[in-house]
Amino acid sequence: MKKIGPKGLKWLKIIHLLLVVMFFGGILSSTALNLQIDLQNYNESYLAYKGLILISDHVVRYGAIGTLLVGFVYGFFTNWGFFKHRWVGVKFVLYLVQTIIGIFVVDKLMVANMRMLETQGALALSDPGFLQNHEIRQVFVWFQVAVTIFIIIISVWKPWKMKKA
Repeated sequence: MKKIGPKGLKWLKIIHLLLVVMFFGGILSSTALNLQIDLQNYNESYLAYKGLILISDHVVRYGAIGTLLVGFVYGFFTNWGFFKHRWVGVKFVLYLVQTIIGIFVVDKLMVANMRMLETQGALALSDPGFLQNHEIRQVFVWFQVAVTIFIIIISVWKPWKMKKA
């Protein structure tokens, strides 16, 4: 396969950084919004969950998909590969785990709570399932924040020596 040249690599890095900022910014915004929800106030909770879904659907998701696609471009069309350097492999695996958790835990719980708010109204706020979903979602969002910070640290420090062929 033809490899991307130096100029292309610079553009790829710019795109990668913008998408990561979009992804991480969405996660941080979601975290801040989730922490400020007054679960005693239906209207505020409903609007906050609407906001969480908008952030997830239009910021986090596009940043996540874009970052994943750029990762594939790096893996297939540059000399970085996927596992040539351990730190790149660790980043790639952590990002996949993080994305799977985002889709199958964070988003699933958020959508379930939104459905409860729409069907049960204010009664949803006292539903143990709603409250449990809210708390579990927040824990996993904090996990995503921690993993993203760890990935950023790995990207800067590039630990672990290159694998021997």
